[in-house]
Amino acid sequence: MEIEIATIGGYEEVGRQMTAVRAGDDIVVFDMGLNLSKVLIHDNIRTEEMRSLDLIDMGAIPDDRVMSELDGEVQAIVPTHGHLDHIGAISKLAHRYDAPVVATPFTRELVDEEVHDESEYVVNNDLISMEAGESMSIGERCELEFVNVTHSIIDAINPVFHTPEGSVVYGLDKRVDHTPVIGDPIDMKRFREIGREDGGVLCYIEDCTNANKKGRTPSEAVARHQLRDVMHSLEDWDGGIVATTFSSHIARVKSIVEFAQDIGREPILLGRSMEQYSGTADRLDGLDVDFPDDLGMYGHRKSVDRAFKRIMKEGKEKFLPVVTGHQGEPRAMLTRMGRGETPYELTNGDKVIFSARVIPEPTNEGQRYQSEKLLGMQGARIYDDVHVSGHLRQEGHYQMLDALQPQHVIPAHQDMAGFSGYVDLAGNNGYDLGRDLHVTSNGNTIQLV
Repeated sequence: MEIEIATIGGYEEVGRQMTAVRAGDDIVVFDMGLNLSKVLIHDNIRTEEMRSLDLIDMGAIPDDRVMSELDGEVQAIVPTHGHLDHIGAISKLAHRYDAPVVATPFTRELVDEEVHDESEYVVNNDLISMEAGESMSIGERCELEFVNVTHSIIDAINPVFHTPEGSVVYGLDKRVDHTPVIGDPIDMKRFREIGREDGGVLCYIEDCTNANKKGRTPSEAVARHQLRDVMHSLEDWDGGIVATTFSSHIARVKSIVEFAQDIGREPILLGRSMEQYSGTADRLDGLDVDFPDDLGMYGHRKSVDRAFKRIMKEGKEKFLPVVTGHQGEPRAMLTRMGRGETPYELTNGDKVIFSARVIPEPTNEGQRYQSEKLLGMQGARIYDDVHVSGHLRQEGHYQMLDALQPQHVIPAHQDMAGFSGYVDLAGNNGYDLGRDLHVTSNGNTIQLV
């Protein structure tokens, strides 16, 4: 059976992920993502009102025209998790393919919300839920399996495309976490089994975000301990405390909410994406989120302002707002607070906890710098980088290669400089560039069989 891989997006940058694997006449597409930095540099842009080709020309979504070179039919579109760099282009591209979107329950709900907000295209693809550990048939001879992984968003999986020539493991995005705050640990046992089954792993496509960093990515339990330490150290502070993190990082939001209550403050989630992600997670059964029944979540601007007015009236010392804006996004809640555009008044000594790192991209770094300076000018004290990454470092990569023992490896989710650490690492494991280690770019196809 012919096996061909199209590296469509995410092979020259972090963002707009999209990969297609053809096995005979059957094609599975993994991820359809957005490059958010290409959107944020424009003022007041609304992607839901834009056409696909305009977003492709901006470099915001994958250029999927290479799909016309694949001789087969798309059988499934499979997002690995709910981050926008993996699902943000589904509403723009999925309608071109007569195939269902297959995702875990939380990811499926987020895709459904993206599709519902779309105003330019009608997306009628079926949305199918499949749990980690389950499988479905693809064509007559292949199978799609979901393997549970841990990442900075709940309900993440690595899909495995089983073919007669061996398995293709799509390894975006994860860390090896044996003590997650929400959900099950990464299923390393299943990865080892897949690596030793008949046919083994034909190809492993790997997230290289942290491949240039030594050591091992810590567990989310470490970030939870850091947060507990920082927030309990502030329990005697009688002024304002504000926290910000990734809206999609439900485990981190859960920890902030718990520790706010521990130090006698009422947590309130503020911002459109904060309400979207946490509200969706809270509604779904089986996710073990367990937010308090009376937890306030407000996304609409007027509702947020009413919440801020209540905080100022009753006393900042009684509340802990959890807000959007950890990357300094111009329209996010924390940035507006720094500019003095909300009813919440920051005063000298107020604490701002950034439970997120700056995504290493010039737009984000510049915006975050400006946001911190604005907050500091109002007297706020910054608690920075109370965080652990959701991506593998070098020792995690060694562990995955040892578990899967793939015949071929394709680095992804970085630019050429970001691939360098992984090329060295794979070379130390016996892979040769151009033979079984394939460094590629967007829009290419690789014929494996």
